[in-house]
Amino acid sequence: MPTPARDALAARLRAAGSVFAEDEADLLLAAGDGDAVRLRGLVQRRLGGEPLEVVLGWAAFDGHRVRVAPGVFVPRARTTVVVEQAARRLAAYDRVVDLCCGAGAIGLALLERIGPLDLVAADLDPAAVEVAAENLGDRGIVVLGDLFAPLPTRLLGAVDVIAVNAPYVPTGAIATMPAEAREHEHRMALDGGVDGLDLHRRVAAGAGEWLRPGGTVVIEVSGAQSGDSAAAFATAGFATEVVTDPDVDGTCVVATRVS
Repeated sequence: MPTPARDALAARLRAAGSVFAEDEADLLLAAGDGDAVRLRGLVQRRLGGEPLEVVLGWAAFDGHRVRVAPGVFVPRARTTVVVEQAARRLAAYDRVVDLCCGAGAIGLALLERIGPLDLVAADLDPAAVEVAAENLGDRGIVVLGDLFAPLPTRLLGAVDVIAVNAPYVPTGAIATMPAEAREHEHRMALDGGVDGLDLHRRVAAGAGEWLRPGGTVVIEVSGAQSGDSAAAFATAGFATEVVTDPDVDGTCVVATRVS
């Protein structure tokens, strides 16, 4: 319900460039929990350019709150296209890898949708691994390392779904990203190489030995890059499909091991 304090805060946020100033004001007031000193600190951080999710300590994703921390990639709504396509191919207790897991948002969403899973999440960023471990708790294992390298060998040839949100921003385009991303998220979570698809090609080259026959990789990509990403998986022997969800402006490649 609007109040003078809320309206004043919304006006400050709007002047600072917030498109959703009223919604942000409500969230910051709730986070302040009646403590004027705490609220002042949160507002100053937000006005200083920190992402709202980092200021609050959580991001909304697939109907749930996902803990986030400074530097760690903030889950975006468009990534729910990966969750949706992965969930369609899973049943309880299936084996799942959340690769380049960031805060573990995909794995957490799949657990909430499907129920118990044999879930392993992996990331190269120690800060992300720490946050993902908090989000998943005892419902999954979180490992630190480069792509498939840290995965337990028991998963070789046995994974049902590998869900991936690998970096896919071309190196030269990072400078054009919103400041909230380029200044507040670790570069390794954004930089996909010259054409943005370095990690996609590496996932395509390595995923086959981890998937069971008929197992699937679901990997987020931009619409403009989707054809090249799908081609990388086709070259590696996968049957591929590009799926888009206009409701969240999300696109993914679904690549299935055929033998």
